Amino acid sequence: MAQLSKRLRLNRCFFLLTTLLVLIASPHDVLSAELPPSVTQALKEAGIPLSSIAVVVHGVDAEQALVRHNTQQAMNPASVMKLVTTYAALELLGPAYTWKTEALSDALPLNGQLKGSLYLRGSGDPRLALEQFWLLLRQLNARGVSAISGDLVLDRSAFALPIHDPAEFDNEPLRPYNAGPDALLVNLKSLRLTLHPDIEQKSVSVITETPSSGLRIDNRLLLTQDACGDWREKIRPKVIGESIELSGSLSANCGDKALHLSPWSADVQVERLFRSLWRELGGTLHGKVREGLTPAAAQPLAVQESPPLGEIVREINKYSNNVMARQVFLSLAAERPATPEGARRRIKTWLADKELKLPDLVLDNGSGLSRSERITADGLGQLLLAAWKSPVMPELMSSLPLAGIDGTLKKRLGNSAASGRAHLKTGYLEGVRAIAGYTLDSKDKRWVVVFLINDPKSRLGKPAMDALLRWVAER
Repeated sequence: MAQLSKRLRLNRCFFLLTTLLVLIASPHDVLSAELPPSVTQALKEAGIPLSSIAVVVHGVDAEQALVRHNTQQAMNPASVMKLVTTYAALELLGPAYTWKTEALSDALPLNGQLKGSLYLRGSGDPRLALEQFWLLLRQLNARGVSAISGDLVLDRSAFALPIHDPAEFDNEPLRPYNAGPDALLVNLKSLRLTLHPDIEQKSVSVITETPSSGLRIDNRLLLTQDACGDWREKIRPKVIGESIELSGSLSANCGDKALHLSPWSADVQVERLFRSLWRELGGTLHGKVREGLTPAAAQPLAVQESPPLGEIVREINKYSNNVMARQVFLSLAAERPATPEGARRRIKTWLADKELKLPDLVLDNGSGLSRSERITADGLGQLLLAAWKSPVMPELMSSLPLAGIDGTLKKRLGNSAASGRAHLKTGYLEGVRAIAGYTLDSKDKRWVVVFLINDPKSRLGKPAMDALLRWVAER
């Protein structure tokens, strides 16, 4: 019996010693077994099962993750997918990359007259806004063109795209985020109206901020005194011929509100904007506006260059601009005309060259505004760890919303330890919530944080995400 008792004691000591060695050798594997209690409690209160989430918390200089949960499950990341597109663009194209939009003609202007047609040739500029388009036309005017006898020909041949249905995603065809990519994208294919509650007149006036030749507004808006709330949902726009009918209501408590719409086809939108701005510059256009190719012999008369990619990436990620992200995504294609499939091939080749293995990655349009795009939390974690060591890391990180400070995180985590210390891309679709980026803890150690939710109750998942960010920031 004494020998048996001694053997049992020795076996117990050996077991305890082995366990201790495992704990010392692999502390992160043990720690990663459980999510923080504050996160699991928030998920429980939201009714979101653990099987519907994926989480990674990984120190940027660590070999092992601190937290790993469900990391191999491919999930829809919503707008967090923009991290893949923008990081790839910064490395493949470079932060100084620019796009050029050209005005060309096969006839030289004489005494202000352009006898032939004017060709506008795009290269996919994501940021050819109203101001930049006006500058292009002003260049043209300053170089001696005032009257165009021929047509205005819109050359979109830099992209080869399938037909785009703006109502396909969520049956909201007038929302600017549903505009399709375009090699000659002008002013994000949008029109800005300002809705002004006029308390004295007890009415809502509509101010057209974007020039649009021939536009008529049928204003049927009613002024109310209720809470402002989600004012956009109370406005019902409708396109009838050349008119936009606005019905519904706006509260006097809302103040001025900017309403952005995408009411016209691309050709019509450019024509209305061109005719209006060209007329303001004293110019005339006698021909029609049509799509076509630029003749090989055409000579450039004016060129408008975009801001550098580094600035454009900042606008895409800070404000989650889907249309601009799709433009950048297509610009990654190695061949011209650019195609979505060409962009996907180049990104996957880039990932392979970086030895980043993301077998479950599914790219659609690179913006996250898609029901088919997929990535794992582990894949996003790998991507962010690689980006941390990349020469373009400063540009990528500075493009991400800063918690409690700006972008899509301006009103989030403002009174927490994460405020001003977390650079994160956000994502939101029906059934999807996501965040991914970098967070500093209390000792200024930086962590990669990824949190994906795919669940019918995902809209209730924000407290769980914020709990994780606070937990990391307070470490």
